[in-house]
Amino acid sequence: MKPSNKNKIIIGVTAFCVLYIIFAMRPLGKELHLIPEWTQDIFHVNETAQTEKKELIPFKLGQNIGYFTEDGSIVRNIPFPYKAAVSDSYYAAFGANNNSADFFNADGTKAGTIELSGFPFFDKDRIYVFLPGGTSFVKCGSDGKALWKFENYAPITAFSSSKGGTVAGYADGTLISFNNDGSVNHRFSPKGSRHEIILGAGISSDGNSVSCISGRDRQRFITAKKDKGHSRIVFHEYLETESSEQVIVKYSLNDRAVYYSYKDHLGVYSYDDEKSYHLPINGRVIQIEESSSESLVFVLSKNDSKYTVTVLEKYNHIASQFSFEAECAFIQVRGKNFYIGRNSKISRLTVSKK
Repeated sequence: MKPSNKNKIIIGVTAFCVLYIIFAMRPLGKELHLIPEWTQDIFHVNETAQTEKKELIPFKLGQNIGYFTEDGSIVRNIPFPYKAAVSDSYYAAFGANNNSADFFNADGTKAGTIELSGFPFFDKDRIYVFLPGGTSFVKCGSDGKALWKFENYAPITAFSSSKGGTVAGYADGTLISFNNDGSVNHRFSPKGSRHEIILGAGISSDGNSVSCISGRDRQRFITAKKDKGHSRIVFHEYLETESSEQVIVKYSLNDRAVYYSYKDHLGVYSYDDEKSYHLPINGRVIQIEESSSESLVFVLSKNDSKYTVTVLEKYNHIASQFSFEAECAFIQVRGKNFYIGRNSKISRLTVSKK
């Protein structure tokens, strides 16, 4: 005798439940943990610290720049009265009307003198000087001498560099990128907004891709690639909220994604998915650091005196968030170690998944 319809339904539901239980019995994902290791005051300088074969990690807190080691030794702290620049490789302090500036290696030895009026800027081992007037800049060699110069009539409103090139955005809405010899690689004006201005720009490690936040009143994100001698826009989108100040545009370590900040959000464009993701962020993004060992991204944002650290997994998933009050702050990432500076303190936290 054939089973009734009621029996068929019971058998079907039972089979579904059994299959659901089998496929649902998967190990739970590992949770992210930030384990405190040490905290040091930047004014407790260890002048006798052994720094040979140790990486010197830069910091800037308030009116102080310097370096520390992964084991918690503050090896250098330089107060500055006006402005300063610091990177993994170099540091310099300078005044408002400097005609030249001495700059130093991370170990404190003099690297050279920049014989130019303007404001030095260091990005890892790359040296630039923004000239008076705000429309021109110079790229310098490791000795501080000028390699090439680019002059323009519109003010520079966005700037970034990589080992593959340099990109500058201007108040007239023009985006220009340069090869390492100073020749122009990309040059175009995104347009599409009522007020044309480039508020953020980034460049890939090979120099062949550039991205930017463009315009006011219909602000948008744009990414372009070099294609047969021309800049080809591969993706663009209008943003739901707009920023009125400079923002961060930064490529991931493997160049497969671009991070871009705008009002109360972080956007992430994935070249693999060919689409963007949008994450809510508390305040203005001031730093984005990526971990090469754990595939995590750390985002530091600021809202008045409140700082928030947002930890991302796989570009577009918020794994953790925490906030704190401070007058100034910074973050750094080295392998599994996450460093956070707050006022005059620097702490190391080890990142683990359990």
